[in-house]
Amino acid sequence: MKIIRVFPRRTNATPVDDLAFYDGPPLWKIEADIVHVSCVFTWDKPRAEALAYQWDRAGYKVQLGGPAYEDPGGEFTPGLYLKPGYLITSRGCNNNCWFCSVHRREGRIRELTVKQGYDILDSNLLQCSEKHIRSVFTMLDGYSDKCVKFSGGLEAAILQDWHIELFVRLKSRISTMFFAYDDDHDREPLICAAGRLYEAGFRRDKLRCYCLIGYPGDTIAKAAERLELCVSLGFVPMAMLYRTDSYQMPREWQRFQKIWDDIRIVCARNKGKFGSYFKEVTV
Repeated sequence: MKIIRVFPRRTNATPVDDLAFYDGPPLWKIEADIVHVSCVFTWDKPRAEALAYQWDRAGYKVQLGGPAYEDPGGEFTPGLYLKPGYLITSRGCNNNCWFCSVHRREGRIRELTVKQGYDILDSNLLQCSEKHIRSVFTMLDGYSDKCVKFSGGLEAAILQDWHIELFVRLKSRISTMFFAYDDDHDREPLICAAGRLYEAGFRRDKLRCYCLIGYPGDTIAKAAERLELCVSLGFVPMAMLYRTDSYQMPREWQRFQKIWDDIRIVCARNKGKFGSYFKEVTV
């Protein structure tokens, strides 16, 4: 089936092939079976719906969907909605975090067929069975010429020794491992994981951490403390600003996020600080 894919915004992960579009239909007719308008973020829904209308009016058969429309997702097709190289090997999550829609949209963890790719985007890969995780790493062994990334976010609280052994096996080729620090429950597990990863030889050139900020009850001072803790543990943090489609975050939060979501700025501002907390607590 020949599918045109339309996206309301371009990101580093969205496809760039000849059948991927980010605007209304071109002046010339494209032969295709269907147009899929794919929307990830709820605040992009008005633009996605406008694009769906434009393509429909141009005479195409249109289907509107994606995570923003509570699509639970099925088997992953490499290169269809994400660039080649990006890979999802599981859907869902067994946690019930109040700030996250994954468990509501996709249900409990579901293991998919392991396809080919080197940037793993699973919402919670470490919740998968040992057999599945080992099959993912076996697949990654075949990418000797690629940098391997774990961009989906790894849960520090369930990190086990055999997980670390698998990461060590790929250490020379891993460019990025994202963990997550979403609320206070993640603090102690993240500290523990930092020590174990430090002992295994991982440093800030590979370790990163998504850090949720700006949620109800949060303050810039509290958010700064969490981000600074990530730095002291050896993780390069990436501030993720909490938002919904109906709430626009105040400008001061937007300004604060900008200095904590760019790896170049974070590393330049915190030169020499990485790993300091772990060294202090292990002396």
